[in-house]
Amino acid sequence: MNSVIPSQPQFAPHLLQNLRLSPSRSLSAPTGMSNRLKRKADDDGSSGDGDDRMSASPSNSPAMAQRTIVPPAGRTTKRMRTNISGHPLSLPRLLETLSADDMRTVLRSICERHADVGAEVVTTAPRPSVASALEVLGKYEAAFRQAFPFGCRNSSDYTYNRVRQPLLDLLEALKDFTPHFLPPNESQTATSFNYLDGATELIHRLPDWESYLHNRHKQDAYEEIGKAWALVIKEAAKRGGGIQLQYGGWDQKLAKHNEVSGGRMQDAVNELRSSIGWMGGEGASASHGMSAGGDISSIRQQLLNGTYGRGYPMRA
Repeated sequence: MNSVIPSQPQFAPHLLQNLRLSPSRSLSAPTGMSNRLKRKADDDGSSGDGDDRMSASPSNSPAMAQRTIVPPAGRTTKRMRTNISGHPLSLPRLLETLSADDMRTVLRSICERHADVGAEVVTTAPRPSVASALEVLGKYEAAFRQAFPFGCRNSSDYTYNRVRQPLLDLLEALKDFTPHFLPPNESQTATSFNYLDGATELIHRLPDWESYLHNRHKQDAYEEIGKAWALVIKEAAKRGGGIQLQYGGWDQKLAKHNEVSGGRMQDAVNELRSSIGWMGGEGASASHGMSAGGDISSIRQQLLNGTYGRGYPMRA
């Protein structure tokens, strides 16, 4: 009786040599041979389970699992930088977060600690314009208006006590800005007059208080602004016989300011009359005769009326 001998897998001699040299290699058929047999079975139409086909695919083979996928050149993705530890903002980023008020506060603090930095800021900063100065004064005036208590008389002593500090801040700013636009610091007469016109309008808007002592602030402001007008007029009269004072209608504006202030700017009006001599009308021109102011006023009036040159004999 023949005994049943279990069949043993048959390998070629060269495969046995490889197995002896590499004990860790699996006894199964080589991967390349298995793949070729599998593809041949699929081509013959042999049926198989879908999971078997997926497991036998090249992407799931050990060789493909060990392969590193490298993205194509030019399409590499840059990883975002992550802050591993906290640290302060850089100076440019910090300055971006500061408002205008914060920036002024920081700059003022630095200038107070370092006098040389403050002097450099004064010399390198652009000159304030009339519009920027009046804008700052307008902010002080707005803060003053917002301090008024609701439901109280604007001229009462109680209201004055509530708004006293904002009022003093406004008047202090006015005193600081006015000398900047006066000669010799400001050489342009039109620039000085434009600022004085806006500053005088601001003083007109200040309330009149019931107490005489409280009204001293407004009266002092009129006195200071009137002296500023007179100074600009006097300096302008020295240039070209006062020709700059004849344009812009400053005589009418000054007369209006004097009327609204109750005559508190009369000194400035008198200075303008004595410098030019044409604010007094025809009587002033006639009284000056052929003086510089009267002659200029007479010629200007004749040019406006279209009568200049009449009455003179024509040359042959």
